[in-house]
Amino acid sequence: MKPIIAITPDYTYESQKYILSEYYVNAVKKAGGYPIVIFDNIDMPHIDGMILTGGGDVNPILFGEEPILQNGEISPKRDNFEWQLCEYALKQKIPVLGICRGMQILALCSGGSIYQDIYTQTNTNIKHIQKAPRFQGTHTIDITENTILYNIAKQHSCIVNSFHHQSIKQVGEQFIVSAKSKDGLIEAIEHKTLPFAVGVQWHPEIMTKDSIQQHLFQTFIEKAKQKGCKSI
Repeated sequence: MKPIIAITPDYTYESQKYILSEYYVNAVKKAGGYPIVIFDNIDMPHIDGMILTGGGDVNPILFGEEPILQNGEISPKRDNFEWQLCEYALKQKIPVLGICRGMQILALCSGGSIYQDIYTQTNTNIKHIQKAPRFQGTHTIDITENTILYNIAKQHSCIVNSFHHQSIKQVGEQFIVSAKSKDGLIEAIEHKTLPFAVGVQWHPEIMTKDSIQQHLFQTFIEKAKQKGCKSI
């Protein structure tokens, strides 16, 4: 029996198209879930889990800041929809996996904050926008003990891929930090009490040949299966 996993697509105003990488779909299928794409113009269907995907920058106005010069392209349609969707999932205790931008949405909608550009707003000396194949891990993260992520990884560190110029500055009250990179930037967060509301700054959907990343998806799907009252 397969839990239904909603995946949020990106949206581009220039071509008026929704866009979704097949990596997310394949990762869900490989882990035993049934993926569907969820759009902003339909009523909420029955879902057992949700993935907030990567993509462009979040509009700084939504979290009380003016945009700095380094802030990139924004999509108001996507911002508003994912913000509401994230709040709904947390309220309904639907398992959520936030990936890259998705982790930032998870933090922002629960009272956290982000850096609009880590290279001008922090002292990082680590390359977070890698020039390497997307499936290749390029920097190390340190994982906090007694967390969901640590129970998945079964080790204190691992190597991840990296494609971001923004990062979480502070998590909301209901979340904890479960991993950081060597420069101190937040690489993973998780809810204190919900069974599975986890955000990761890297892209595990591209690294599913890595046992830790595959286990992350399998754990997410298993929690979705436990939550769901229907399945396919």
